[in-house]
Amino acid sequence: MAAPKTQGAATQGEEDGDGNRGGTGGVSYEDSKDCILEPLSLPENPGGTTSLEGSPSVPCIFCEEHFLIDEQDKLLKHMIIEHKTVIADVKLVADFQRYISYWRKRFTEQPITDFCSVIRINSTAPFEEQDNYFLLCDVLPEDRILREELQKQRLKEILEQQQQERNDNSFQGSCMFCNEEFLGNRSVLLNHMAREHTFNIGLPDNIVNCNEFLCTLQKKLDNLQCLYCEKTFRDKNTLKDHMRKKQHRRINPKNREYDRFYVINYLELGKSWEEVQLEDDRELLDHQEDDWSDWEEHPLSAVCLFCEKQAETIEKLCVHMEDAHEFDLLKIKSELGLNFYEQVKLVNFIRRQIHQCRCYGCHEKFKSKADLRTHMEEAKHTSLLPERQTWDQPHESDLTAQEQNGNIAIISEDTSKLHALKQSSILNQLLLHESLKN
Repeated sequence: MAAPKTQGAATQGEEDGDGNRGGTGGVSYEDSKDCILEPLSLPENPGGTTSLEGSPSVPCIFCEEHFLIDEQDKLLKHMIIEHKTVIADVKLVADFQRYISYWRKRFTEQPITDFCSVIRINSTAPFEEQDNYFLLCDVLPEDRILREELQKQRLKEILEQQQQERNDNSFQGSCMFCNEEFLGNRSVLLNHMAREHTFNIGLPDNIVNCNEFLCTLQKKLDNLQCLYCEKTFRDKNTLKDHMRKKQHRRINPKNREYDRFYVINYLELGKSWEEVQLEDDRELLDHQEDDWSDWEEHPLSAVCLFCEKQAETIEKLCVHMEDAHEFDLLKIKSELGLNFYEQVKLVNFIRRQIHQCRCYGCHEKFKSKADLRTHMEEAKHTSLLPERQTWDQPHESDLTAQEQNGNIAIISEDTSKLHALKQSSILNQLLLHESLKN
């Protein structure tokens, strides 16, 4: 097929060089949901073999150029340069060969603009200097369904392979560190290396294509390469000492070569096997009960309304705010006769204003919290509270009439760091005082 270089509007919508989409003559995502009238027909054997068998090459979608399966980036570069076509989120395509084969066939049946968004480059330049690129992505329902079907099919193949390995008792292999021979199930060798040599690549049930995985690691060691930092050493003893002293008896978490050996990469596209390695599953098996002891190691503390200062009690914090920011919370509480919920609303209001870098005294907005704090302290605006009706009211726009007439809505503090707030919120201190009084 000739390179798609014609200019014009795409039926999927058009984007200019700034990423703005135009809707003229376009089909929206919602409108195109029902465009597929029959089930997708996936190519069974792209390139003559299944992708798991490793076809030697993959053809370009548009021309007869072929690229080795492990040179996928070269094919993508070729399509961008020669055919001005970009495939979005390629790493989330479960079976690249079948994906390419499917679209190669579809592009012979309909124009590319029936499937791809058009990105206009240099949209503000003269017309002759403008150019169009084509984006194939899962915004198109057909592409999204194709990716999902490929994912399901790949997952089915992987789970079948994993089940076969789990039940296989004819495994034979030797330890990479002590050369001890193991017969039976793969788990015997993997558990031995984890227990005796602290080399943990995950639970056996998390791994697929185990023989290939072990051969890949063994080849690196045979080439005198550290499995973690991947540096090469002059001899085996030097490598062994390095891995022991540096505690490098683990694999490199940044090496994407290992992705294909972890089942989780087929269960959830885009989730890294690294997350599995960081979870010590063997330890979890020995500690089934929930452990909440760490809560006792981090006593509650209150956080200043204006800076990052923390104090063990609200009394100490009030002293700090009065000394450092000339803000006397206890005096305000007494003068205004604030009850518990009114205190909460006032604290919420102040936190919200500080988070938005806005002075509640004069309503001026600043670029940073530091600039705001400097202004409020110099202008003495920390103690300049607005009228009571400004902060003593619910701020939820979607409250029902019943809620507005009943319970007072409580707006949470700045929740950008929920874990820290759970342990350091000043509201905890207010709640504690209220419970003691009751």
